[in-house]
Amino acid sequence: MSGGPLVDVDELARLLGSVTVLDVRYRTGGGPWGPEEFAAGHLPGASYVDMDTALAGAPGAGGRHPLPRTEVFEAEMRAVGVSGDRPVVVYDDWAGHAAARCWWLLRYHGHEDVRVLDGGWSAWTAAALPVETGTGGSVGTGDFTAAPGAMPVVTAADVRSVDVLVDARTAVRYRGETEPIDPVAGRIPGAVNVPTALNLTVDGRFRPPGELRETYAAVGATEGATVAAYCGSGVTAAHDVLALEIAGVPAALYPGSWSEWIVDPARPVETG
Repeated sequence: MSGGPLVDVDELARLLGSVTVLDVRYRTGGGPWGPEEFAAGHLPGASYVDMDTALAGAPGAGGRHPLPRTEVFEAEMRAVGVSGDRPVVVYDDWAGHAAARCWWLLRYHGHEDVRVLDGGWSAWTAAALPVETGTGGSVGTGDFTAAPGAMPVVTAADVRSVDVLVDARTAVRYRGETEPIDPVAGRIPGAVNVPTALNLTVDGRFRPPGELRETYAAVGATEGATVAAYCGSGVTAAHDVLALEIAGVPAALYPGSWSEWIVDPARPVETG
């Protein structure tokens, strides 16, 4: 595939059959997204990947969506046909948030050729491109070997030591004015706010690299600075990491994010 972490619908339409396509439709808080929606329509040859079983571990002290165990992730990816020498494209219908999580996990575990479908399922159907129904046929077992550590991470112990810590949540959650999911409102002290909505154009595609560089430069996240991103549970923060990748700014992920940070009441919280 062409360079960069994104692929558009026209290019993907030409590549079908030569790439592994993963459908990761999911939204925080539930909803009509999952196997039933996949069966109602999906990209030709795609396989469905479940966020809670394949892309996250069990909730607990590590947060609401901790990283999956390496052996679990490897087995789940092999089951949907992922191989190390075959390009992978991931898509969702949640503005790229779940797709970014899958992109990041594959990259983190050593897969070098992973793209997110820019605009996702909505862009594909808007272009009137072919759609399949049903549970999907057998794609064969892949041979992907997961080797964690290929993308940077930070932990609760060192997250505040980076030059720029980006909070990917909405502004009201960042300021601690409301917290609809976690039991404590606020942010990690010193964090700056770049809500994931700022990464996208009105049609749900990622903004051009130059625009993204300007957005992140405004909060100090530039090439040469150490940058990390977090959110509520580590899922949507991958969207900011992906946007920073497009902008040419390497960034780490704090996988536990806010839901892990607040487990320890001794950790400081900032509001306002």
